[in-house]
Amino acid sequence: MVALVRTVAYLGLEARRVEVQCQVASGLPRFSIVGLPDKAVSESRERVQAALSAMGLALPPKRITINMSPADLPKDGSHFDLPIALALLAAMGVTDAEQLGDWIAVGELSLDGRIVASPGVLIAALHASEAEAGLICPAEQGAEAKWASGVPVLAPRDLSALLAHLKGSQVLGEPARGDVAEAPPVTDLKQVKGQETAKRALEIAAAGGHNLLMVGPPGSGKSLLASCMSGILPELSPSEALEVSMVQSVAGMLEAGRISRARPFRAPHHSASMAALTGGGLKVRPGEVSLAHLGVLFLDELPEFQRSVLDSLRQPLETGKVDVARANAHVSFPARVQLIAAMNPCRCGHAGEPGHTCARGPRCATEYQARLSGPLLDRIDLHVEVAAVSAMDLGLPPSAEGSEDVARRVAGARSMCEARGVRSNAELEGETLERFAAPDDAGRTLLMQAAEKLRLSARGYTRMLRVARTIADLAGSDNVGREHIAEALSYRQTVGVR
Repeated sequence: MVALVRTVAYLGLEARRVEVQCQVASGLPRFSIVGLPDKAVSESRERVQAALSAMGLALPPKRITINMSPADLPKDGSHFDLPIALALLAAMGVTDAEQLGDWIAVGELSLDGRIVASPGVLIAALHASEAEAGLICPAEQGAEAKWASGVPVLAPRDLSALLAHLKGSQVLGEPARGDVAEAPPVTDLKQVKGQETAKRALEIAAAGGHNLLMVGPPGSGKSLLASCMSGILPELSPSEALEVSMVQSVAGMLEAGRISRARPFRAPHHSASMAALTGGGLKVRPGEVSLAHLGVLFLDELPEFQRSVLDSLRQPLETGKVDVARANAHVSFPARVQLIAAMNPCRCGHAGEPGHTCARGPRCATEYQARLSGPLLDRIDLHVEVAAVSAMDLGLPPSAEGSEDVARRVAGARSMCEARGVRSNAELEGETLERFAAPDDAGRTLLMQAAEKLRLSARGYTRMLRVARTIADLAGSDNVGREHIAEALSYRQTVGVR
């Protein structure tokens, strides 16, 4: 007899259909799994056998073969334990094989028969919705699965409870959908003393989704300014929250099925590897740039990152996705992020600051800034200098305007973007950019002169128009004028490459 149970294999944020086929035939006792299983799947034999033993069931003294079809698709992850166990139980006649045809099963088994959490349940639930099937998943992830609307969900705590439900001797209730998590506390802009230019640049970046680089000496408040970004960005829309949660589900970070409307804020250490930042590894997983999808990726001490790691961000910043190519898999992850970066002007940190003299002279700043490639800097829309904070600045009273006030202006500017059919002005391109960001005659003249003097690339020219459009939006202007172009250009003259 051959029994079939459906499950999924994950490739990035895509779930591929997999059939777990089990045959119990005459022959020498053997339990084998075929169909390109990885180490975790091969070890399912021991977990499944122990789980059945905990229920008082023994494997028949026959030849047991588990085939995972399609056989040429790599299978990795412990979530194959549950479908393997169910297919085996159906082949043994313990449960009804036809009844299992309406379900897709995912979950890891413990040795005592409990069904424990595994990454990617939300992706599996969305796949089940498309396939018009139900989903069997671990109890602690039932709330996560219910975010896929219209999917019947069984979320048993152990294998015994699941079998009792399938036999009709016990009924498992539908789990409740997970809660919307409260936004974490954020830093208020009122805590930032002085730095009005940097605050303005931060507001423009938030309003238009632009990338920002802050350059200043240690202790000038760059990290503090970056931490205020979450407090002025608009919350995620329901569809955006689902996108972000799908990435978190694959990464195993979606706790208790709670989905957050707050935009992600990721701040990896500068020792991060390329796989950690862009994704990859032995089992391809999303990196920091994907975990920050539709949010902020903050890179502090930017030149201290390995140059090859930073340059690996060039494609995601342009295309909004990461393509991870491996010999056995080609996976894409979303990566539409807003890059906020901070750096010192030189290695010692005080180049150009009054009262400080660097022993290595101008060479210190030149060599330090040369760690950043021109193409990467060309993808950063706003470059702003953050001056050192004096004792007099620290003695000033808190600013009258805080994050709440700035957030209202940012929300107004973002609503104008939505009216143009984009989430932010950073997404304007081609005909849409020409239509909405074309400057008036005076603005065009200034832009042409600056493009020639600063030797702006085509990318730099386009990004200047987007920034100018955002500045005009914050000013409530329908047209991009000379003053908007001038302010946009003022943020393009801080570091190295123009």
